[in-house]
Amino acid sequence: MNIEQYSEYDNPLIWPMISILKQQPSGWMIHTLADELKQRGILSQLDENAEKDLFKRNFLLMNALYQLQEMLLPKQWLQAQAMDICLMANTSSHEHQIDNDDPLRSYYLDWQNYDADTDTIQSLLSSFWRRYQSHIGNNPSPSSLQARPEDLALFDLPHDASSAQIRRQWRKLALRWHPDRPNGDAEKFRDICEAWQRLQN
Repeated sequence: MNIEQYSEYDNPLIWPMISILKQQPSGWMIHTLADELKQRGILSQLDENAEKDLFKRNFLLMNALYQLQEMLLPKQWLQAQAMDICLMANTSSHEHQIDNDDPLRSYYLDWQNYDADTDTIQSLLSSFWRRYQSHIGNNPSPSSLQARPEDLALFDLPHDASSAQIRRQWRKLALRWHPDRPNGDAEKFRDICEAWQRLQN
């Protein structure tokens, strides 16, 4: 798998982070954010080795922060520094832009640096999605797994949509309908989460 494919994994920590930052936009550090996610039952042990567990947890958190930073622009700016995580308005007087030459950003957005093979990464993220869906009260039934045409229609996409098109539309809709966003809708958010999961199978 090449770097482009690794970089397109969707990190499920993005969505609970929106909830957390909406409730408390500032005062976060990477370890306090990790503790909050752990208390919510979203983030658990990732490796039996304590040092690897810490590294993988930090990697997932920073990866999610950098992805979310891009998704929230241009209206909001997410400061993604390990010891100072802060969500703020992106105004004309203080307009922030992404630094694509930032080596930390490049490092944390490259899934190859997670030090796991493709199957392990996919298994890990699937596990996170199941835990998050349980957290928001979403339990898709096995009988609904054949709903691809309906799911594509929900995403307003043609039947022959590419994986990249589906992913882009998923991110757009998830950000639009997340319950902690202005005019968000918990039911619509659950529907698109469920559809996204089926479309990945």
